Amino acid sequence: MARASDNQPVDVLIIGAGASGAAVAWSLADTRMHIVCLEQGDWPHPAEYPSNRSDWESHQFGSFSIDPNVRGLETDYPINNDESPITVVNFNGVGGGTILYAAHFPRLHPSDFKVRTLDGVAEDWPVSYEQLEPYFSQNDRMMGVSGLAGDPMYPPKQPPLPPVPLGLVGETVARGYNKLGWHWWPSDSAIVSRPYEGRDKCLNLGPCMSGCSQGAKSSTDITYWPEAIRAGVELRTRCRVREITLNGDGMADGVIYYDEEGSEVHQKAEIVVMACNGVGTPRILLNSRSERFPEGLANSSGLVGKNLMFHPVGFVQGVFEERLDSHKGPSGCCILSKEFYETDLSRGFVRGYNMQITRGPGPLATALGGFASGTIPWGPGHHEAFRKRFDHIASIGVLCEDLPEEHNCVTLDPELVDSDGIPAPRIQYQLSENSTRMLEYGLARAEEVMEAAGATEIYNGGLIQVSGWHLLGTARMGNDPATSVVNSWGRSHDVKNLFIVDGSVFVTAGGVNPTSTIQALALYVADTMKKNLANLFD
Repeated sequence: MARASDNQPVDVLIIGAGASGAAVAWSLADTRMHIVCLEQGDWPHPAEYPSNRSDWESHQFGSFSIDPNVRGLETDYPINNDESPITVVNFNGVGGGTILYAAHFPRLHPSDFKVRTLDGVAEDWPVSYEQLEPYFSQNDRMMGVSGLAGDPMYPPKQPPLPPVPLGLVGETVARGYNKLGWHWWPSDSAIVSRPYEGRDKCLNLGPCMSGCSQGAKSSTDITYWPEAIRAGVELRTRCRVREITLNGDGMADGVIYYDEEGSEVHQKAEIVVMACNGVGTPRILLNSRSERFPEGLANSSGLVGKNLMFHPVGFVQGVFEERLDSHKGPSGCCILSKEFYETDLSRGFVRGYNMQITRGPGPLATALGGFASGTIPWGPGHHEAFRKRFDHIASIGVLCEDLPEEHNCVTLDPELVDSDGIPAPRIQYQLSENSTRMLEYGLARAEEVMEAAGATEIYNGGLIQVSGWHLLGTARMGNDPATSVVNSWGRSHDVKNLFIVDGSVFVTAGGVNPTSTIQALALYVADTMKKNLANLFD
C-alpha cells in the first residue's frame, strides 16, 4: 500500500523535468498555484561532466552514454529495443534530454502542420505554425537561441543571438551546396554565441553531447528551472512515478511514486501534467490501469503508445585534404540544408528530410569509428590513417520525416522491469517503405554534396542505430476523441484534468529536431490552461 504523502494535495503535479516539463512549470508559475514537479533523476552537476576531464570522450561510451541501457544509472529505466532497428536514447534528470542533446534547434515548418491537406497522408494538426509562432519566439528568448534571420525556408523570425560560427567544416561543405545550387543556412542552435542572461558564451570545446560544463548550451536546468523555482514551483528529484490514480468521478487525483528510499508515496493533485517524452508518457499511462480504463489511462481511442515516430537518421562522412579542426566547436550542427524538405513525388517518396552538416568526432571516436568502418587499421598503418582523418572529417546527417503508423508502438514489456519493479517499455518499430526510400535518396544526395565540396574520400554510413532521440506521436492531439488522445491544447479527451505536453502529442514528425516545437507546444498548452482556468474541466 502507498503511504499518504506528507504534503497536502497540490494544484498542479507535473511528471518530468525535461524540455516540456520545465517550460510548462515556468509558464504556470505566474498563476501562484501550488505546483510540484516530480523528476525520477537527479540534478546534474556540471563540475562532474566529462568535459572537465582529460578522458572526456571515453565517458560517452559509458556513464554519459546517450543510451540508457548502456549508461545504466540507478535513475534510468531499461528499454527493450529488440524489435526496432533504432535504439531509444534519453536522459533522466533535471533538464532531461537537453543535458545530452546537441542543441540543434530548428522549428517545424508551416507545412508540417497540414500534411493531409498538402500531401494526402497522415493527419493535419489541430494547431498551426501561426498559432505557435509567439511561443516559438518566447521559447527562443528563454532558452537562448543563436541563429541568423532571413532563412527563406521559414516565415520571418529573429533569433535573439547571432549564429554560432560556421567553422571550417561549415564553410567547406557550404561550398559544395553552392556548387550544386542547393539551399543551406546557418543552424539555429540552443547554444549562446555571446554572454546571455548570466551565462557565458560557447568556448568551442566540442563535447556538447556529454553535458556542457561551460553553461553555454541551453539545457532547461539552467534556463527555465531557476526561474520557475524562484517563482515558487517545487521540484522533487529521485521520484519515480508508477501510475496515475483516479477518483470516483473518473478524474485524475494524483500519482503513486517511489521516493529515493524506494517507499511508495501517493501524492494528491487537482491537475496532472505528463512531460515524460514519447516513450515515458505512454509507459505510465499504460501502467495506470483501472476498471474504468482497463487498457491504460486515457486510452479509449486505443492510441496510447501507437504511432511512434523516431526520425530515421543516416550519415555520410567526407575526408578532406585540408585540416578542418572538425572536433572543435558545437558538435551538433553548424549549417543545414532544406533543399529536399518539401514533397516532390518525382523523388519516389512523400514529404522530405533535413540535411545537417556536423563537425567531426574527437580522437577516440575517430579511431574507433575508423576501425569499425575499416578505414583505420589496428596495427601497422594505424597512425598514418588516423592522421589523415582526425580533424579532416565533415559529416552530413540525413534526418527523415517519419510518418505515423499504428504498428510502430510502445507497449509494456511482460518481463523486463526497472529497479522499482515498474514494467519497462518495449519498442516495436519498422522503417516504412517511404522512409527507406527517403533515406536512400538523401544519403545519395549527401554523397553528391561531399564530392562537390572536394572530399577525397566519401563514406556512406547508412542508418544510425543509436539515434532514437526524437520520441513522438504516442499520445497524439486532435479534435476527434476516436482518433486522438488529447485535444488541441493537450487536455485528455477521457480525463479532463490530465494534460500531456511532451513529444507524445505530435500528429506528424516533420523532418527536423523537435525540441523547439515541443517547448513551444508546452508554452501554448500552459497559456491556454491559464486562459481557461475558470472552466478548465468543462
